[in-house]
Amino acid sequence: MIALLPMLVNRLGWGTILPMNFRPNPYLLLVAIVVVYVAIGVLYAALTPTWQVPDEPAHYNYIRALAEGRGFPVIEPGDYDQPYLGRLTTEDFPPELSIQGLEYEDHQPPLYYLLAVPVYRLFDGALLPLRLLSVLFGAGMLALAFGVVRQIFPTWPELALTAVACIAFIPQHVAMTAGVNNDALAELVVGGALWMLVVYVQTGKNRWIAWWLAAVLLTKTTAYAVLGIAALALVIRWRQGGQTWKWVWGQGVRMFGPALLLAAPWFVRNGLTYGWLDPLGLARHNAVVEGQPRSVAWLADYGWGGLVSRLVRTTFQSFWGQFGWMKVVLPTYIYLALALLTALAVGGFLWWRFDRNRPELTRPQRASLGLLLGLFLLVLLQFLGYNLAFVQHQGRYLFPALIPIGTAAALGLHQWASRLPSRWRGGAVAVPLAGLAALDVYCLFKYVIPFLTR
Repeated sequence: MIALLPMLVNRLGWGTILPMNFRPNPYLLLVAIVVVYVAIGVLYAALTPTWQVPDEPAHYNYIRALAEGRGFPVIEPGDYDQPYLGRLTTEDFPPELSIQGLEYEDHQPPLYYLLAVPVYRLFDGALLPLRLLSVLFGAGMLALAFGVVRQIFPTWPELALTAVACIAFIPQHVAMTAGVNNDALAELVVGGALWMLVVYVQTGKNRWIAWWLAAVLLTKTTAYAVLGIAALALVIRWRQGGQTWKWVWGQGVRMFGPALLLAAPWFVRNGLTYGWLDPLGLARHNAVVEGQPRSVAWLADYGWGGLVSRLVRTTFQSFWGQFGWMKVVLPTYIYLALALLTALAVGGFLWWRFDRNRPELTRPQRASLGLLLGLFLLVLLQFLGYNLAFVQHQGRYLFPALIPIGTAAALGLHQWASRLPSRWRGGAVAVPLAGLAALDVYCLFKYVIPFLTR
């Protein structure tokens, strides 16, 4: 919405008062976008009914265990009760039914929960402050996303702002970052690591990379894709400079060594708890979550065509907005409008990619965009791999790749806008983004609150 300012300057005749080369400060516009995101996020955090964010009770119970001095929890049989969880979600979490037995997130790395403990204690376990902590992490992630895109396209701040807005106003993303979970922090540490890796392939400076990678290791396994991108960045620098294998080894030790040392106590604890072949606790988690639908069963029931069509449809819907525990599905016309926006963004990006008339990318830009593409592909492979075992057709599992997705969408929108008269270009990009922000608020009051409140 704030991005409409350049268009308003021209359309309202302010150009007679302001200089013709007037351009709002991009950092002020970034602040404006983040403020709008935070305002909408606060609404979701305050008004989304209790526990109506996926897995929120299990994350809350992890925080509570630490806050009450019971130490790091251990995931055990009985922590996931599918029939009971189904009853809770079907009946919209009636207060007489306890959520204390939902502890199937106990295998998660500890950083988010340690950061949440002071908030839990300060506000006596109240849900809203913990939700607002996630909104804060989401705001930080947006700032880091701006840094990534601005680093790649330093003379094109409008692109970075568009990418940030594309990320900020996805309705499902707003809903998830307004709940108690480690998703927003995971996206934040991925964004920080990605920014430092882009700086690394452009300049060779590797300060702070190890610290961000340590945070990744200690936050969420779905963020581990960025570790592969760190290795890719190392290979890119090696090929750019024709360095020796000794150099590669030294750089790798500096990049990964401190991160592994900082995370080692957690992995040792897991090895002692779950066995040395399960340092992430994932095998124990998969054994505990009995009752989740398995892809092999769906394949037998629906065949390849039915399974794939359900995967694509549900993933698309839940990427944009399928609220609660996948319970609140939006009307078809909204998904059709979002499909049109998606098609425009993807088509525009492909047009930009193969447009021979656009400015040639520099070598550092190509290397940096290669990192973004690699992150998207690794996150996509993680998502598909997870769905080989379990039916988890949830678009939110693609959110660790939101910076590449937002960058591609921004390039696509600007490619279309570049063919319009100059005075219309800002509005052509801003209008659909303002529409997304409005859709966030509309979904909250029209669907989330009415359909998820007892």
